[in-house]
Amino acid sequence: MELIPRGRPSRRRRLARRLVSNDLRTRMARMTAELGELGVDPFGFDPETVKYAAVPLEVLYRHYFRVLTYGIENVPSGRALLVSNHSGQLPFDGMMIGAALVFDRDPPRVVRSMVEKFVPRLPFLSVFFARVGQVVGTPDNCRRLLERDEAILVFPEGARGISKTIDRRYQLERFGGGFMRLALETKTPIVPIGVVGAEEQSPAFYNIKPLAKLLHTPSFPVTPTFPLLGPLGLAPLPTRYRIYFGTPMTFDGDGDEEDAFIQERVEQVREAITALLERGLSEREGIFR
Repeated sequence: MELIPRGRPSRRRRLARRLVSNDLRTRMARMTAELGELGVDPFGFDPETVKYAAVPLEVLYRHYFRVLTYGIENVPSGRALLVSNHSGQLPFDGMMIGAALVFDRDPPRVVRSMVEKFVPRLPFLSVFFARVGQVVGTPDNCRRLLERDEAILVFPEGARGISKTIDRRYQLERFGGGFMRLALETKTPIVPIGVVGAEEQSPAFYNIKPLAKLLHTPSFPVTPTFPLLGPLGLAPLPTRYRIYFGTPMTFDGDGDEEDAFIQERVEQVREAITALLERGLSEREGIFR
């Protein structure tokens, strides 16, 4: 007995054709060709999952956050460290940077993001994050990916950045120096990135640190909608994103230098990101425009 009608697969294909634009279909085909037929890699990355995730991601990118990108041609084709500011309580900024490289770069490419160590403990999401290229941010993981000529997205502010309250918006937190040591060791160019718009997507007025510690999360923010509306209150506002990719920066060294040497170069990257943020804030007409 045939349990599944023969017509169902064709209906699914027709639905997929309606949902997926010709441009997206072409881009995903090009990206898959670039990635090859390697299947799931040692970190759990699966190109097929990326193809399915691209459809809702394009909706967020094109129609919800209405992302404007500048200087995306600055992202090289080989190994690169993409270093960005971080904000917004939930990592939509990382998602939109990754989407920019898929939807607006020619040729498109997948970015591998370094995520916080608590992410693997998240039910369901941990597996999905791994399948779409997210990797726990240890130096060894980053080093191995750079040796494969991947593009790695790092947020040197870490949880301090994403958990900022609204009174500190667009004020960069202290940068860790690990990314600089890896860049020097692996001879990797650094592309500074400034993201404008994420700070206002979930404006937090207060962070209940005891609750965050109890729940093992970076923060427990109090926003206009959370926790008042429960989980629905975590949904971001449709602020307009502007993503600025700066000129690649290269530094000489081997990664074993004194902390003062490393920190001086970290500050140069931090200053480049600050300049991109200042440009973005001066160019935008409003939070939602």
